[in-house]
Amino acid sequence: MIRVLLADDEAMVRAGVRAILASGGESEVVAEAGDGREAVELARAHRPDVALLDIRMPRLDGLAAAREIARTVPGTAVAMLTTFSEQSYVAQALTGGATGFLLKSGDPYELMAGVRAVAEGAAFLSPKVARYVVEDLGRGGGRLAREEHARARVARLSPREREVLGLVGAGLSNPEIAARLHLVEGTVKAYVSAVLDRLEVRNRVQAAIVAYEAGLVETDA
Repeated sequence: MIRVLLADDEAMVRAGVRAILASGGESEVVAEAGDGREAVELARAHRPDVALLDIRMPRLDGLAAAREIARTVPGTAVAMLTTFSEQSYVAQALTGGATGFLLKSGDPYELMAGVRAVAEGAAFLSPKVARYVVEDLGRGGGRLAREEHARARVARLSPREREVLGLVGAGLSNPEIAARLHLVEGTVKAYVSAVLDRLEVRNRVQAAIVAYEAGLVETDA
């Protein structure tokens, strides 16, 4: 079972999310918080697999809570659960250590898939959020410069590390990468850790962005 910490200041929202996760049979909510400060305290106490955080919460907002949990409870994956009207927060969340960004208006199966993905060490963005990120990457005159910089960073990697980075960018989890490359999962974890260190990024989402800008991820025309 995937152990989940759920933080939202609305009890009705927490009840709904808890019911959705329970219906999937893969996850259980082990702790609930009504504000960001409590979420950080409960994350430290329970060490859940996933912390699912709303952005707008009293005492400490979800973005600050995400940064604190990523810093002090590194074994806990962080995913944001919010409304798309707060898309301006996407970049802040992802650079702050979150590896998932889910929408309250999304399909229940999307919520379950997102929790499963981040628990397995992969990144997960709701489709609307993913489109926003890709479009945002393509805006502005700095796109070619970013692509050139990304390719230079990727050039530091070995051929196998570049292969792993491309699969991380495609959203595959460690078990999926292991199956694709015919490696044991422990070896994949070591490769991913090495890639993050060499690229000097904090998490898989940031690595995936580098992979995308460097052209390692196939995209639809």
